[in-house]
Amino acid sequence: MSSNNNKAPGGFTHERVETSNFLLIVLTFLVISVGGLVEILPLFFQKSTTQPIEGVKPYEPLRLLGRDIYVREGCYNCHSQMIRPFRAETLRYGHYSVAGEFVYDRPFQWGSKRTGPDLHRVGGKYSDEWHRIHLNNPRDVVPESNMPEYPWLEKNLVNHTVVEQRMRGLNKLSYHYSEEEIAGAEAAVKGKTEMEALIAYLQGLGTALR
Repeated sequence: MSSNNNKAPGGFTHERVETSNFLLIVLTFLVISVGGLVEILPLFFQKSTTQPIEGVKPYEPLRLLGRDIYVREGCYNCHSQMIRPFRAETLRYGHYSVAGEFVYDRPFQWGSKRTGPDLHRVGGKYSDEWHRIHLNNPRDVVPESNMPEYPWLEKNLVNHTVVEQRMRGLNKLSYHYSEEEIAGAEAAVKGKTEMEALIAYLQGLGTALR
């Protein structure tokens, strides 16, 4: 009697799946794969997620380098760029973020970590001078701020020699820079400081949709 009770269940039953590590792993992987394809694959063909909204264009050369500085300095560790569609969020920051605003962001700067405020709609909110003072010493404009200082940005010049290569590389990802824009990129950023580049990037954030 005891030997019969210990026999493995026959057929493709729920009990057999739960008692077989191999079957459970294979079927779980299959369910996640099919579910992921059904949820994710259609997004690659929806215009709302693949086409830029009106006013969103590839980054100008100075803003492109400014974005690289933003990433290099790890600003995304404390600032998200993703306003959620909740009343508390939109009252504080403005219109919620939509996919068409991030078509030219690779990698995107979304995130949920907010040691500092969300920056997606910061463009045009403050003057260039405010940003310069804030980046040099945040406490000069926000006394309670715990943000670090970035005084070296005002001393360092951007590397103007890489911008054309960056733009040509992005064209392979459907950024559509013209030859005229690429040809004039190096002259447009030569002699600019990293501070100017970062401020230019910040001043353009979220301005296509308010």
